[in-house]
Amino acid sequence: MNRTVLLVIAHGSRDPRHAATVQALVRRAGALRPGLRVETAFLDFNLPSVPGVLDRLAADGVRDVVALPLLLTRAFHAKADIPAVLRQAPPSLRIRQAEVLGPSPLLIEAVERRLYEAGLTPGDKSATGVVLASAGSTDPEAIAVIAETARELRRTGWCSVRPAFASASLPRAEDAVRAMRAEPGVRRVAVAPYVIAPGRLPDRIAAGAAEADVLADVLGPSPELARLLLERHDAAAHAARGAVAHSA
Repeated sequence: MNRTVLLVIAHGSRDPRHAATVQALVRRAGALRPGLRVETAFLDFNLPSVPGVLDRLAADGVRDVVALPLLLTRAFHAKADIPAVLRQAPPSLRIRQAEVLGPSPLLIEAVERRLYEAGLTPGDKSATGVVLASAGSTDPEAIAVIAETARELRRTGWCSVRPAFASASLPRAEDAVRAMRAEPGVRRVAVAPYVIAPGRLPDRIAAGAAEADVLADVLGPSPELARLLLERHDAAAHAARGAVAHSA
């Protein structure tokens, strides 16, 4: 068996909504590419585990795997946790770790989709401020990517966009909402969770949006995210083929 398998690696959560949302997203990606075998694994809390799936793939005769971190920024999990668990894979597997999901224009499109589904329209942009609320990180690279994503979202026409964080960094969503109320031209404030699946930190974001006018849903199994999973797979698989050809 020579076909590359896409292994989507999620963090995992005690909240059952997390795994259900991840599985829905992975199914959607698989439906877009019927010939691609797509598997899901979790770093913690949920099954199947990453080692368990890797062992099963090796037993099935799989040789090539693209391991895709289901993460919006390249922080500790992508830099340390996932590489560490992949190094323990069966030696028969050739594994290439794909880039994390962000930044990407498709993520901006997914955020806007959720804002529109929450009741806003493109005509509301010029008078609406958006709090782009992520889980948070202590990694400066991750914080910088969130800030740049907020700037990119602002360039699509929203009156104002401010980043906020549920943990590790400031400001919190509730503080960003209050600050945005004072900005000139902002007549309504929306909170857009910049997270993939429900859980403890997204619930914290939702609680912080109590004073906002609009609360969008998490990104979840949006068509944009499903396409992005395939984009990251294709880029990693292409790079792997190029490396093999070069070495030959």
